[in-house]
Amino acid sequence: MGDPSGIGPAITVKALNRLTNAADFSVIGDAAVLNKIPGFNRILKNGVKVFDLKNVDAKGFEFGRIRGEYGRASVEYLNRALQLLNDQEIDCLITCPISKESVNLAGFNYSGHTEYFIKKTKPGPVVMMLLNKYLKFGLVTRHLSLRDVPGSLTPEGIYQVAFTTYKWLNDTVGIEYPRIVLCGLNPHASDNGLIGDEEVKVISPAAKKLQSKIKGFYGPLPADIAIHKALMGEYDAVIAMYHDQALIPLKITGMDSGVNLTLGLGFIRTSPLHGTAFDIAAEQSYADPSSLISAIKMALKCASIRKKA
Repeated sequence: MGDPSGIGPAITVKALNRLTNAADFSVIGDAAVLNKIPGFNRILKNGVKVFDLKNVDAKGFEFGRIRGEYGRASVEYLNRALQLLNDQEIDCLITCPISKESVNLAGFNYSGHTEYFIKKTKPGPVVMMLLNKYLKFGLVTRHLSLRDVPGSLTPEGIYQVAFTTYKWLNDTVGIEYPRIVLCGLNPHASDNGLIGDEEVKVISPAAKKLQSKIKGFYGPLPADIAIHKALMGEYDAVIAMYHDQALIPLKITGMDSGVNLTLGLGFIRTSPLHGTAFDIAAEQSYADPSSLISAIKMALKCASIRKKA
């Protein structure tokens, strides 16, 4: 259910009340917190199982607060989720938003869910795939300071993200010949090195390697042009060099259908495309479960495809 003090409990209850019988659902969280959400008893009557970790102090609990206690609870939910995945008690995982501040206050040095899973499971190459009804993005860098992005880009890293995205589009989405465009980092994709040299020295070598192995890779193009062409249907996915290069167009074009899908973990994990929304967490009527519903549907689709395979 994510951070107990955030919007996660409310959107969890709302989403599961709208998706009755779509799957055999389990919720990992704190039942005392969930019980504060209207409709919680209804999902229990519909057969939803709750793994109640009882790790939130009910007496002093408040929605909309950044506290180490709540960060610790968030991580404990994730630890239980990994246990259930390892024991094959669940087929896929949907994570509600956590607070990076609360998690760090609890003594855990994670900048997000993806980094937590990488540290805990030590998988191969992992890609943060962000998508909505209109656009799909593979991210080369994730939760990184903007000033650190240029030095973190490598031809090998860009190649791996683009190739993993291609494989997912081909194997899971069912696109036989995916078309993928690489964004430039600098304005105008540097105008051949006039505005920075990352395109010439780093991104173009990755693009050439991809193009030599598989048809369907394009770029680097200026990010605004690449994203516009993808929105018009010319490309099936975009490779973004940094976080907001993807998040801004996704949230403008369709935040309610937005999904975060982690590729390469060895299990299916999705999440909604928004944060804890502490500013409205105490007002459950404001909580919109649309993005979480999209994340659940995506996870179920991927799990179904994996079972058939």
